[in-house]
Amino acid sequence: MRERCEVAIVGAGPVGLVLAILLARRGWRTAVLERWPRPYPLPRAVHFDHEIGRIFQAAGVADEVRALCDPACTSEWRNAAGETLLAFGREGVASLSGWPGSNMFHQPDLERVLERRLRALDCGALRRGVEVFELEPRARGVRVRARDAAGEVSELEADWLVGCDGANSAVRRSMHVPVEDLGLEADWLIVDLLLRRERRFRPKNWLLCDPARPVTAISGGPGRRRFELMRLPHESVEALHEPRTAWELLAPFDLSPADALIERQAVYSFRARWAESWRAGRLLIAGDAAHLLPPLAGQGLSSGLRDAATLAWQLDLVLARRAPEALLATYGAERLPHVRSLIAVSIDLGRLFCVTDREEALARDAHLAALRRANERSPLPSPPRMGQGTTLAGDRYAGELFVQGRVAARVWGVPRTGLFDDVVGRGWALVGADRDPADDLTPEQRRFFGSLGGVSAHVGPDAPVVDVDGRYAAFFARTGRRVALQRPDFHLFGTGKDPAGAGELVSALARQLAAPSSVGADEGQLDR
Repeated sequence: MRERCEVAIVGAGPVGLVLAILLARRGWRTAVLERWPRPYPLPRAVHFDHEIGRIFQAAGVADEVRALCDPACTSEWRNAAGETLLAFGREGVASLSGWPGSNMFHQPDLERVLERRLRALDCGALRRGVEVFELEPRARGVRVRARDAAGEVSELEADWLVGCDGANSAVRRSMHVPVEDLGLEADWLIVDLLLRRERRFRPKNWLLCDPARPVTAISGGPGRRRFELMRLPHESVEALHEPRTAWELLAPFDLSPADALIERQAVYSFRARWAESWRAGRLLIAGDAAHLLPPLAGQGLSSGLRDAATLAWQLDLVLARRAPEALLATYGAERLPHVRSLIAVSIDLGRLFCVTDREEALARDAHLAALRRANERSPLPSPPRMGQGTTLAGDRYAGELFVQGRVAARVWGVPRTGLFDDVVGRGWALVGADRDPADDLTPEQRRFFGSLGGVSAHVGPDAPVVDVDGRYAAFFARTGRRVALQRPDFHLFGTGKDPAGAGELVSALARQLAAPSSVGADEGQLDR
């Protein structure tokens, strides 16, 4: 059997499924090939960031995903005496993206939502129980050969193939790209609990900075709890797999078999590595196939879904011939610096958290306590910036994650209030503080921006699109800019100092998409 599609995706985890949905919603025939006949039924990832909520909005599954999440606005680090050393987040404060800052969930529930969504799309296909065993790159595509459990071989022709097939990615190996491994290896016992009765934890997420054994205690989604306990040098992996051992370690946290059922118990080796190139011809990689992050910052899945959001709009433009293939060279160039920054943050937090020397731990506690006295709530590290790519050179805000606030507007004569993406639209978006940026575009610029599916809006307290919570006003006040051009992955292409900057932003974008590899350092700089 031979099939044909625009994009083949190997791996039906959340990253592969979201990428397939985003492409299928744009009308591209997309096939996901997964070697396992059924979804994995046990917990794995449990956290995603606020901006990932916008990706679920773009995938059309926001309501379903919200229903299965346990929001966690705050987290704390505590020492062995129970004293709070660090506190992150603040209750009742909206995030930049309009979603809770941290969202805790059960991965099998999420994957069921994503699979249903993909199967409902005319252009999306999911084939389980087939293992890819041969990839043949060609000048204008890839031939894929896969085998099912009965030994039947099928062939698939695709314009592009994306490996979302995990840490041991066969697609990455076939690309022969070098992998940078920081040599970080640490074993942790992961215990996922299904609670037998409702129980409130305050805060939901916290870390025990005890030199006797560092522990993280976090939500695993509604009705679930996860503990991550560092393996000590004298402990064997085999012993840590014993349920009796898990309950002995959880007893100090007032948990016993009467309170919960162990849903999963496993020892994981945390790693820090990345592929140095994410594209080879018509082959690309995303998610764990491209990078592995230590889990302390909770950025593994979020990083993979950011990959999917960026890759989806770039493949869309390349397939539609609105941009050359060279645009895809910016995919890894943008995403890899972001991932490397998050890996560095995770390692730094780990060095601070995983202290097992008592004297060193006392010194750390004293230092953090002093910081806490000086600043009641310690902020998280600043969000990392994406690497240089499809952004306006010379603009200090280009590449920054843009805000999504609640807005109110009349849509086809019907008043609506909600998040910007749901009320106004998503994708390429021009947002103006003084007037609709479309009013400052020439007919040619309007045609180009319209060909991208771009939307524009005047957002303000008395504008046609009302800034309900003042989030956009805060952005424009902070930056001193009056117009912003957002990419489909919610990062800023660039900003303008006055409304007339809208036309220059669109022209600069057109030039970059026409020749993404030849944009110079001074291309399209705005200082209006």
